[in-house]
Amino acid sequence: MKTFDSEILIDTGLSIEFVDITNGVRDACRESGIQNGMVTVVSSHTTGCVKITERCERLQKDMTAFLQKIVPESCYLHDEFTVDGRSNARMHIMALLMNCGETVPVFSGQPGLGVWQSIFFVELDGPRKGRKISIKVIGQ
Repeated sequence: MKTFDSEILIDTGLSIEFVDITNGVRDACRESGIQNGMVTVVSSHTTGCVKITERCERLQKDMTAFLQKIVPESCYLHDEFTVDGRSNARMHIMALLMNCGETVPVFSGQPGLGVWQSIFFVELDGPRKGRKISIKVIGQ
């Protein structure tokens, strides 16, 4: 069994932002030399998630509006004593609704995604610099 590690660094510009990282994951699969196996993509952040969904700007706007609606601005206990001055309890609560990572099969050296599927880093607490996404490819 062979393994390969890679990472993607992202600077985000919006408070909530869907950043398509599919090509970076494809590049890692190709660079790994692994033809058949699995690729796992994980966010190293508690207010940034990895999600497989359809790439469509209007859909991402709908998803952003949905997250903002179901997690209202409020007085959250976490915001009373922040580590870095960011009142971001709301963003941590949004992150509960998503995965920190995704795993997909690798076929012929490429992630086995469906026609409409893309892999996104979902920023929930932006803008931020240097958001880290770890990629591990395992297989033969």
